[in-house]
Amino acid sequence: MSETSDPTPKDGDASANKEEGASELATPKTGDKRKRGRPRKDPADVTPKSDGPKRARGRPRKVVSEADAAEAAKKAAASSGEKKGRGRPRKEPGTTLSLSLSIDAFRPISKTLSFSFSAPRHPSPNQLLLLRKKDGRGRPRKSLPSNGNTPASSKTTPPKKKDGRGRPRKSLPANGDDPLVEEQTEVPAFTVPKEDTGRSYWLMKAEPESRMEKGVDVKFSIDDLAAAKEPEPWDGVRNPVARNLMREMRKGDLAFFYHSNCKSPGIVGAMEIVKEHSADESAFDPKHPYYDPKSNADNPKWVVVHVEFRRKFNKPVTLTELKDHAEAGKPLENLQTLKQSRLSVSSVTPAQWRYILEVAGEEPFPAPTKDESSSE
Repeated sequence: MSETSDPTPKDGDASANKEEGASELATPKTGDKRKRGRPRKDPADVTPKSDGPKRARGRPRKVVSEADAAEAAKKAAASSGEKKGRGRPRKEPGTTLSLSLSIDAFRPISKTLSFSFSAPRHPSPNQLLLLRKKDGRGRPRKSLPSNGNTPASSKTTPPKKKDGRGRPRKSLPANGDDPLVEEQTEVPAFTVPKEDTGRSYWLMKAEPESRMEKGVDVKFSIDDLAAAKEPEPWDGVRNPVARNLMREMRKGDLAFFYHSNCKSPGIVGAMEIVKEHSADESAFDPKHPYYDPKSNADNPKWVVVHVEFRRKFNKPVTLTELKDHAEAGKPLENLQTLKQSRLSVSSVTPAQWRYILEVAGEEPFPAPTKDESSSE
């Protein structure tokens, strides 16, 4: 006898089928996109849309009657010609304002000035100053006369003095016209002011001790100059500033002879310029210690002057003495040879020349004769 299966499911099988159906509803099928957010409404629960008027959001509109609409249209037509202004409304013309000003800051006795006036539709700048009320910041206002009008002419306050920065202002003449601008050539620092005699003064350095340069002894002292039978050319100068000074030298000028690069450097004598500058031919000679290949006879770069011995000092003025007299406020404060010690030629002012002669205990040199002045 064969057994037949019971078609009715057991309780365990029924609960399993329910859980399986629920999992199918919760888990989307393959290919379906999972939705986030609140679930969609069941179409069966959604009420169909009515054909009536759409529900408006916000506050409800006012129900305007025909009479109110007509009255509003009349008001709009009446005000269409006037422009609506922003900000505070303007004051109507003819309005009388009352203003009280305290002028304690302007007079020693405290007084109060009260007046009234009619404000026009477009007030002037002066009236705007009266209408505007400040809180006292900044510089005080100028006191106005009692009639409220500003004076026709007021005294101009002088301009404030600046602290001296920048270039100074041009001084105008009394008639107020601009002065003619004249070109002024600046005097170079090395230019020497001349005395009434027309003579300038200089200081020229040479080495009194032997020193070989390219096999040639460059020694030259005040004694060598005194022993020379003819004017000596002052050659070997290769500094542009010193060269320019030599170009300014004139016949009859005097120069101090300065011993340099020795144990006791200083001023040992004086000499005179007897021939003005000419080409320095030593620069053309390759064997000369101071040969310069950039200088040639067609375009000489360096110059010489010819000098003659005039005096050897009994008491030389040493470099140490010169520096002692060159302190602040002393006569040799601006002596060029101390300011530019590497220059072999420098300028000396007439006052410095006289002072150095006094320090050396030497008599002044006589003024040039008329013949010498005319030859210059």
